[in-house]
This record gives sequence, C-alpha cells and structure tokens, in this order.
Amino acid sequence: MRDFRSKRVCKIPPSGIRKFFDIAQEMEDIISLGVGEPDYNTPWNVREAAIRSIEQGQTAYTSNSGLNDLRNEIKNYLKRSFDVSYDAKKEIIVTTGASEALDIAIRSVVDPGDEVLVADPSYIAYGAGVMLAGGIPVSVPCLEKDQFRLTPDSLMEKITPKSKVLLCNFPNNPSGGVMNRDDYKAISDIVVDHDLLLVSDEIYTELTYEGEKTSAASVDDLWERTITINGFSKAYSMTGWRIGYLCAPEEMCKSILKIHQYVMLSAPTTAQYAGIEALRNGADSCREMVQEYKIRRNLFVKGLNRAGLETHMPKGAFYAFPSVKSFGISDEEFAERLLKEYHVAVVPGSVFGPSGKNHLRCSYAVSREDLMIAVGKIEEFISTL
Repeated sequence: MRDFRSKRVCKIPPSGIRKFFDIAQEMEDIISLGVGEPDYNTPWNVREAAIRSIEQGQTAYTSNSGLNDLRNEIKNYLKRSFDVSYDAKKEIIVTTGASEALDIAIRSVVDPGDEVLVADPSYIAYGAGVMLAGGIPVSVPCLEKDQFRLTPDSLMEKITPKSKVLLCNFPNNPSGGVMNRDDYKAISDIVVDHDLLLVSDEIYTELTYEGEKTSAASVDDLWERTITINGFSKAYSMTGWRIGYLCAPEEMCKSILKIHQYVMLSAPTTAQYAGIEALRNGADSCREMVQEYKIRRNLFVKGLNRAGLETHMPKGAFYAFPSVKSFGISDEEFAERLLKEYHVAVVPGSVFGPSGKNHLRCSYAVSREDLMIAVGKIEEFISTL
C-alpha cells in the first residue's frame, strides 16, 4: 500500500515542546515552567458576558469576518493603544485564535518556493506553517547581545531574490525580546526597498514591561505592507476561548477572508461576545496581571542569575531565556536531566530555532512560590554539573 501522507507534513518535525510535556505528565510533583499560558482565570465580567450571550440564545454563526461590535472594539483598541487606523468592516477579520490568523495570513501570501524570513528564535508553529504553505522558512538571528531584537544587519544578511515575507513576533516567544518604534523604523527601509510583506504577531503586546507598547503597523511606510495578528489569549487569560484577529489593508483582507470562509466560516460566537467585554472593560484586570508578571519576572531572573544561569532581563511576554552555554552540555540534555532528576520542566531553546540553541525557555506564569522552589532545584542541579 502506498504512503498516503503528504510529503509536506512528513517533513515537519514533531513539537519539541510536546516531548517534554509528555514526559512530565508521567511524573509526580512536577513544577512546570514550560507552558505558555497565563495562570489566571478569565476575568469574571468576561465570563459573565459569555454566559449572558448563551442565555439570550446568541449561538448562531456570525458574519465571516466576525461580529460588527467586536470589530469596532478592535478598531477602537488599536487606535487608542497604537494610533493605528483600520476600517472595521473591510480591514479586520476575527479568527479562531491568533493561530488561525497566522495560518491563513501565511497561506494567503506564500506560493511554493517563496522564502519567508523568520525572526529567530521563534514560536515553533512559524516554520511549520510556512512549510505547509509550500514556502521555505529562513531563520534571521536575533541575538542575546542585541537583547533578542531584529537588527538591520541580521535582516540584510538573509535577504535573497526569493524573499517575500518577513515574519516577526515581538514581544517574543521564547526570548522576551521587544521591538520599539525606533527598532521598527530601523528595518522599515529594508522592508520597503526589498518589497517585503511583514507579518507581525503581536499576541504578547500588552505584556510589555518597559517602554511603550508598539505595533509595527504604526511605523511610517509599514502599515500598507503589514498583516497584524493579535488576540485575547495572553492579555485577558483567554487561551481556551480560541479568539483572535488580524488586520491588513482591504485587498489583502479580501484574499485572507477567502481561506477563512472555507476552513473556519466564523470564530466561536460565544467567545466573540466575551471578546467585546474584554476590550470594553478588561483593561484593569489586564493591568493587574501584567504588574504581577513583572514582579515575578524580577524575582525569577534575579534568582536564575544567582543560581548561576546567565539570564538577560526580558522586556515582554512571560518567559525568561537563560543561557546554559557555560555548562558543557546541550540545552536539551540540561532540560531533560532537570526534569527527570529534579522534577522541573523547562523547554530547550533549540526547539525555537538556531538562535535558541544553548538556552532554556522558562515561563514565569506560575506562582511566586513555585518559581522560587524551581530556582532552588535549578541551583542544586547546577551544583552537580
């Protein structure tokens, strides 16, 4: 019998994150710093809005692009937060999580053989998504010496005549690196001169601890060539609701909407009503959560450095990205031994691309108590190396 599997799918490696989760699930007394998920419940007012929508029988399909009220709230949020303007009817699409937004954005612009420049380290789904679209992912290194920002020199070194798209995620998962307006301005001329499209995943934007929150589309010359992706999972602790959105110029949105119509039809209706409430009245809950993350970040990074793990101070998201280079073992071996011998789960940085090698992704979206226990165990483990 023939092998019916798609060649594209066969080329995609399995999730490096999942490997460590599978091991951890078989063990007891695990402190997991591996999950990229807030440890807060969705704010009550947001849950209540969803319950109310169900009680009122608002359970039918919505417009393919999403509820008008939600798209208007997204428009208002982007304007007041970043001074970016979009037409709510023609330039905003509500999606089933930021993951769907990323998928349909890539598939709408990538043809077989196109090169997609991916700011590296990057979330594991980016390279796989490009490959599924028939594109070729090309890693653009964002190095610790540059605070994991994307620099013009790194970008220029990777551009070829086949380069079509630049895919970025700032604040970054896994490094916590952040791009400000000056950083985006520094690469904008390159993006324009080489006629690139920018796909900017900004799901962690609200989790920015120093400086102003920034959207790439707010920078001169980038709006017309940017697809902005965002959602509710991180800012409002709504991971399981699967609600996100993308924004782009009208003609681009028309193409993206074709794919969305066929594969998803519309995002979950109940989650859309929850999203409306989150944008209207969720700012205080978000702000309180971010303040707590900042406290945890400071405690955790200080603890890791004290334990002997060289760790830069992340400016966004909720991950620390310490280096294990000085210990003479790979990041994968370090993570596996730490899990099996000391019951602390982290993710090896190499699964996030070449620039993640010799690092660990450690989420501080867990309690302060667990963070400090984890630091103690890490310090004990390091003393045995």
